Amino acid sequence: MQISENGFIFSDKKDLLQVNSIHRYLSKESYWAQHIPLETVQRSIENSLCFGIYKGTEQIGFARWVTDRATTGWLCDVYIESAYRGQGLSKKLMSFMIFHPDLQGLHRYQLATADAHGLYAQFGFAPIENPENQMAIVIKNAYQK
Repeated sequence: MQISENGFIFSDKKDLLQVNSIHRYLSKESYWAQHIPLETVQRSIENSLCFGIYKGTEQIGFARWVTDRATTGWLCDVYIESAYRGQGLSKKLMSFMIFHPDLQGLHRYQLATADAHGLYAQFGFAPIENPENQMAIVIKNAYQK
């Protein structure tokens, strides 16, 4: 699936992904995956439904869904390069993804964010009901040596 709008391409084609660019952003600029190894990024992409945003030959955005494509999807690693923020690209990416055929009919769409609640609320995301029922194992600084 691929669409073009205002000179940007939104695509779910993995062969277009620029893994080195994704790794650079996640390992150096994100707050959630500092120091993540390239091999881990590669494996995460292989095992996820991924989306890229491109301007010409440059990848300027990314997101991936960890999903079984039947019941549950977890949205993660969403970013837009800083030079392209403020142009509505996050909203367009969310619209592109949320209607993707592989994400239809799930009973749970979930994510975690420290700073983009307003964006995701526009697409129906809300605080978890009964958060006391949710559990996790979290390895802080997992990628730091």
